[in-house]
Amino acid sequence: MICRTKRVKLVALPVLIFAGAAWFALAQGEHQLDAEKIANASGTKATTKGQVVRIEWPRNDVPFKVDGMPLKPFAGLGSWAAFTPAPHGAMMMGDTVVFEDEVTPAMDAAFANGLEVTALHNHFFYDEPKVFFMHIGGHGETEKLAAGVKDVWDAIKKVRQENATPAKRFSGDIPKEGQIDGAAIEQILGPKSQAKDGVVKVSIGREGTMHKVKVGESMGLNTWAAFSGSDAYAAVDGDFIMTGEEVQPVLRALRKANIHIVALHNHMIGEQPFFYFLHFWGKGSTQELAQGVKTALAAQKEAARGTER
Repeated sequence: MICRTKRVKLVALPVLIFAGAAWFALAQGEHQLDAEKIANASGTKATTKGQVVRIEWPRNDVPFKVDGMPLKPFAGLGSWAAFTPAPHGAMMMGDTVVFEDEVTPAMDAAFANGLEVTALHNHFFYDEPKVFFMHIGGHGETEKLAAGVKDVWDAIKKVRQENATPAKRFSGDIPKEGQIDGAAIEQILGPKSQAKDGVVKVSIGREGTMHKVKVGESMGLNTWAAFSGSDAYAAVDGDFIMTGEEVQPVLRALRKANIHIVALHNHMIGEQPFFYFLHFWGKGSTQELAQGVKTALAAQKEAARGTER
C-alpha cells in the first residue's frame, strides 16, 4: 500500500505541475496573438517579435522639417500600435503622429472605439508644421482593438484628404474683446472668479504632497479656466489636474462639450498622488463653455468618488 501510494504521487506530480503552469499562463494571458487577424482588422502589415504583434504607419504624407532639416519617418515620425497577450484577450499601446488639425478627429475616433488617450505632447522643437504625439491604449478583444486603431488612423487620413496642408488655427471666428459677466460664470462653476485685462478666470485648488511636503493650489495643484472675448462669443483655455482614474472621464466630457484637448502630460515628479494635467481650448458663448467645463468637473468628481468606494 505504501509503495502504491508513493507511485501514484510520483505520477500525479508532473500532471499537477503542468496543470498549474497552464493555469498560470492563462492567467497571465500568455497565448500567441494571431498577427494575420490583426493585420486584416487594421488594414496594414503586422510583424511579430516574441509575444508582441506590432503595426506601423510612417507619416510620409506631409512634408516635415525639424530645425530646417527634412526628417524621414524612421527618425521619429511614425505612428504605431503594439499588441500583447493579456487575460482579457490583448493589451494595446500605441503612439499616433498628429498634426494640429488631426488631434480632435483622432481623439474622437479613439473614444468611439473604446480606446484610451494616455498622453498628448510634442517631441520636437522648431518643427514645420507643428506635430504632436497622441499616445493611446486599450484592452479587450484583439481584432476590435486593431479595428479601433485603424479608425483612428483613417480619421487622420480623412483630414489630410480634405486638405493636404495642416490648418493653422481652429475653425470658427476669432473672438473679439468685449464684456464678460464673471458672476454668471461663477453661478455655473461655483468658485469665485478673478478678472484682469478683460479675462475672467476661475480656479479650483487641490492638495497633495511632494517629497513629503504638503502642496496645494498656490504651488500649481489646481484646475482653472480662463474666458477671453465676450459673453456672446469667447474662447476658454485652461488646465485640469487629475489622478489617473479621472483622466478618461474628463477627456470624454470635454470632447462631448466640443472643447478641444491640446495637451495631456505631467507637471511634476515625486508628487503623491501622481497627477496628470490636461490643457484645453474651446470657442462659443461663455455660458456654453462654462457648462462644458462644469460637465467635466462633474465627471471628474464621479470618478474620484468611484475610487473611494
